[in-house]
Amino acid sequence: MSLSSILSADAIDSAIKDCQAADSFCPKKFFQMCGLSKKSAQDVKKVFGILDNDGSGFIEEEELKFFLQRFSPGARVLTDKETKAFLCAADDDSDGRIGADEFQAMVLS
Repeated sequence: MSLSSILSADAIDSAIKDCQAADSFCPKKFFQMCGLSKKSAQDVKKVFGILDNDGSGFIEEEELKFFLQRFSPGARVLTDKETKAFLCAADDDSDGRIGADEFQAMVLS
């Protein structure tokens, strides 16, 4: 399954273009622009599964760096500052990684 089977390619492209500059990535804005925040909880869990590159059930900091590239292969890598801010915003239980429920809560809130 690919992200474009859940989200429109045009919306993904717009969201990626909006955060091309280093340190301009805002997860909430990205989720709104790509249309993910309007999807069902089930679709958000599917997207989480795609983003969880190693299939561990969590998105770790190393996977987060390449977050934008999971949406568009030519996209940039998140900066360390953006990666840490994203992790802090979503990691409700402070275990250093984002679980499916934490991801869903961030996207749909």
